[in-house]
Amino acid sequence: MENSSLSNIGLNKESIKETANHLNDLLSNYQLFYMNLRGFHWNIKGKKFFELHLKFEELYNDALIKVDEIAERVLTLSGTPIHTFSKYMDHSEIKATENVVDGDIAVDAILDNLSILLKKERAILSIAAEANDEGTVSQMGDYIVEQEKLVWMLSAYKD
Repeated sequence: MENSSLSNIGLNKESIKETANHLNDLLSNYQLFYMNLRGFHWNIKGKKFFELHLKFEELYNDALIKVDEIAERVLTLSGTPIHTFSKYMDHSEIKATENVVDGDIAVDAILDNLSILLKKERAILSIAAEANDEGTVSQMGDYIVEQEKLVWMLSAYKD
């Protein structure tokens, strides 16, 4: 006999719906983070241009991969990923940053954006753990470890 309260991956439908909603919020924030990184990459000037230009490209490429992974996790949890820029803007705590040419200002903005992403990822990790959703727990755990190291490195760059 089939249990109608379980999803096609064997998790409680209500629990994964909550997780998918939080992942959509994270997706929105990642889209703004990605666009901010592109702007920093394009507009950076000054003596540290070459190293920051390359670093920002590395970061936006990574963010783009994460955008896809998050959207696919929403789909795995039987949700629908947010996919319009207007909805990203409505849901994102990260705000668009325009015309930043100074490397220190860009790095500070990235650190601020990362603090928002880390807070959201830790919350999702907790919600997913309650739902026995090891896939999302693993994904968030990987993101957190990577971003904590990035925060350390960017902070060291600023010192």
